[in-house]
Amino acid sequence: MKSKLSWLLALCLSPALLNAADKLDTGDTAWMMVSTAVVLLMTPAGLALFYAGMTRSKNVLNTYAMVVGAFVVAFVAWIVAGYSMAFGDGGSLQSFMGGFGNMFLNGISWTDLSGTYPTYVFVVFQGTFAAITIAIASGSIIERMKYSTWLVFVFIWTIAVYGPITHMVWGGDGALLFDAGALDFAGGTVVHMNGGLAGLVLAVLIGKRSGLNKTAMKPMSIMLTALGAALLWFGWFGFNGGSAFGANGIAGLAFLTTALAPSVAAITWLLLEYMVYKRFTLLGAVSGVVAGLVAITPAAGFVDVLGSFIIGAVGSVVAFYGVVGLKKKLGYDDSLDAFGIHFLAGLWGALSIAFLAVKDNDLLWDGPLKESGDRIGQFIVQLESVVVVGLFTLIGTVVVYYIASLLTGGARVDEDTETIGLDEEIHGEKALNL
Repeated sequence: MKSKLSWLLALCLSPALLNAADKLDTGDTAWMMVSTAVVLLMTPAGLALFYAGMTRSKNVLNTYAMVVGAFVVAFVAWIVAGYSMAFGDGGSLQSFMGGFGNMFLNGISWTDLSGTYPTYVFVVFQGTFAAITIAIASGSIIERMKYSTWLVFVFIWTIAVYGPITHMVWGGDGALLFDAGALDFAGGTVVHMNGGLAGLVLAVLIGKRSGLNKTAMKPMSIMLTALGAALLWFGWFGFNGGSAFGANGIAGLAFLTTALAPSVAAITWLLLEYMVYKRFTLLGAVSGVVAGLVAITPAAGFVDVLGSFIIGAVGSVVAFYGVVGLKKKLGYDDSLDAFGIHFLAGLWGALSIAFLAVKDNDLLWDGPLKESGDRIGQFIVQLESVVVVGLFTLIGTVVVYYIASLLTGGARVDEDTETIGLDEEIHGEKALNL
C-alpha cells in the first residue's frame, strides 16, 4: 500500500537508505516516538488549557473535559475503525475511504514497519492527529452542549468524517485528492479546515449561547490560555517535524518554518490589534501564534524562509479578520474562534502552497508543480482539495450531529444548567475551590 509515507521515502531519502527502506532505523524510530509524544501533549494539555482559559469560570472544567474527552474517545475510535478507514484498502471505494479491513488493527503486527520505523508508531502518531482535529471543534460549542452528546458525536465523527478525509488526502494510490496531486504536509485540510468547519457547523446547529451580547462573558484566565498556547507551539514541532516521517533534512526544514511563521504571525496580530484597538494584548499575541502555526502546517515542508514570512503574516491577517470581523458580520456564535483561526488560516495555508512552495522535487511529492512547474495547475488542485474537504466535512458533520443528538435525547443542555454553569451541573466539580 502506497501512501504519503511511501512517497516521502521514495522522494526524500538517499539511494542507500532506499535500499534499506524496510529496515528499522533507530534514529527515525526515536524521532517518530518523541514527535508522537509531544503531539499527544498538544491536546489534553495545550489545547485544553488554551480553550479553558478563555471560558467563563463556571464552565472552565467542562471546557477542559470536552477536550480531554474528545482525545480519549477519538483515539479509541481511531483504533476501532478510524485508522482502517484512513489508511486501509478501500477496494472499489478506494477513492473515498480505506474500508474496514484493519479494524482494531487487524492484520498489523508489532514487527511491521512503515518505512524505517514500526507501523504501530505510525498508527499512534496519526491517531494523535485524529484526536486533536475533533478536539479543535469543541471550541465552537463550549458552554452549551451536553457532554454525553459530545462524546457520542466524537466517536462517530472520527470514523465517518475524519477517516475518509484523511484517506482522500493522504491515503495513497487511488485516493481521490492524493491522486490529483494535492499537497498537505501536516494537516491544513485534514486537521485544521476539517476541525474548524466542523466547529462552525455545530455552533450553527446547536444555537447561540444564552445571553450572548447581553451578558458579560469574561475569560477566566488569559494566563492559562497563554500557557496552553506555549504547549501547543512546543507540540507543533512534533506535529510538523514528525510529518517528515524521519530524522532527516525535511524535518529540519519543517522545524525552521514552525518556529518562524508563528513568530511573524504574532507580531502581525499585535500590529493589527494596535491599529484597531490602540492596545497590545497577550490574548492577541498567542492568538497570532496559533494562527501562524495553523497557516504553516500544510506548507511546513514545502516553503523556504520567505514563504514562511508571507504565510505567517497573511495567515494572521486572515484569522484576525475571521475573529473580529467575519463572526460579527455573519452573527454566528463560534465561542472560542475555532472556525476563525483554524479553518480560515488553514484554508490560506493550503492554497498558498501553489505559489509559495519551493520548486524542488526533493521536497514536493506529487502534483502539477512537481511534474512541470505549473503553479496555476497546482492552485487548481489545491482549490479542489479544500472544496472537497469542505463539502465532506459540512455534510458529514450535519449527519453525525443529528445521529448523536437522537441517541442522547437532544444535544443542548437545559436553560438552568447553562445559567448555573456546566461545571457544577454536569460534572459536580469546580475548577478551583477557594
